[in-house]
Amino acid sequence: CAWSIERPPGDTAGCTFCHTSPEERCSTCHQRHQFDPKVARKSEQCKTCHWGKDHRDWEAYDIGLHGTVYQINKWDPKQFDWTKKLADADYVGPTCQYCHMRGGHHNIQRFSTIYTSMGMSMADRGAPIWKEKRDRWASVCDDCHSPRFAKENLQAMDESVKDAGLKYRETFKVAEDLVKDGVADPMPKDLCPDWSGQHVWSLKIGAYHDDPAFGGKAGESGEFRMSNCSDIERLCFESVGYFQTYIMKGMSHGSWNDATYSDGSFGMDRWLVNVKQDASQARRLAAIEKKVGITWVPESFWKTGEWLDQLTGPYIVKNHPGKTIFDLCPDPGWLDTHHAPAEEV
Repeated sequence: CAWSIERPPGDTAGCTFCHTSPEERCSTCHQRHQFDPKVARKSEQCKTCHWGKDHRDWEAYDIGLHGTVYQINKWDPKQFDWTKKLADADYVGPTCQYCHMRGGHHNIQRFSTIYTSMGMSMADRGAPIWKEKRDRWASVCDDCHSPRFAKENLQAMDESVKDAGLKYRETFKVAEDLVKDGVADPMPKDLCPDWSGQHVWSLKIGAYHDDPAFGGKAGESGEFRMSNCSDIERLCFESVGYFQTYIMKGMSHGSWNDATYSDGSFGMDRWLVNVKQDASQARRLAAIEKKVGITWVPESFWKTGEWLDQLTGPYIVKNHPGKTIFDLCPDPGWLDTHHAPAEEV
C-alpha cells in the first residue's frame, strides 16, 4: 500500500520484517536452529506477523471461541497432540494451521479459507464464482460442526460485511463531496506530491478514478495515504482499512465481540459520525469565509517540510521532473492500479 511504500525505510521496519524474505523461509514458522514440526503446528507461530490494525488475525482468533479453547487446552497432550502430523490432527479445537493449512498443505490458499474479496469487496456473494470457495470454506468447519452451522455462520459474516459496506460507502461519499465542492482542507492540488509523484485524491483508487475533480489525468490513480492528508481522508482510510477488516475477521474467526464492540461495527459508526461532523464544520467555515470575503489559502506546511522531503513523491518530482512512479518503474504492471485488482472482483 502507498502509505507504506512512500515512507522511508526506518519508518516501515515493522512492515519489511514480515513482507520480505521471511514470507518464503521455512524458518519463519519452523524456527531457526530448533526446526521442530511440533513448534510450527502451534497457533502462536503465526502471531509474529498476523496481528495488528490492518491484519487483525491473531486477535480475532485469540479472543474468539476457538482461541479460548486452544489457550485453555493447549498444554494437555490428550487435547492437543503436537507429535501428530497435521493431516492426522484430532484437536479439541482448531489452530490457525488446522484450518488454513488443512491436511498439512503449505499453500494456505488451497482451501480458499483466505481471500480478501469475501470480507472487503462489495461483491455479490451469491454469484456462481463464489460457490466453490464458499463450499470449500464450509467443508473445513464440517470437521467439527454441521454443514448447516458452517453455512449459517458464513451468512452471518456476509450480513455483517454488507452492513459495513453501507457505512463504508456513506463515509467515502461525505468526503468525496467535500473534494468535489472544493471545501476540503487540503485539496489534492494543495498537497506535496503523493506516493507516485501525482496530485490525485488518495481515496479515488484504481478503476474507480474517472473524474478530473479528484486531480490527476485520465487513467491516473490515487491510493490510500495516512500522512499529509486531511483528517477526513485518514478517518475514511481507518474505517475501511482497520475497522471493516475487524468485522470480517472477527466474524470469520468466531470473535463476535471483536466484530462489534472492539472497534468493529461500533468503530465504523464512530468514524462515520466524526467524518460527518468534520464535513459539517468545513462547510460552515467555508460559508462564513465566503460571506466576509476571505479567500482561503492552504497552509504551506501541507506542501513541504522536513518529514515530507523523505517521502517518495517529492523525491520523484525533484529528481525526475514530469515523471511519475509508473514512468520510472521498469515493469509498471505490478504497480498498475488502473484496473480492478482481481478477476473475481
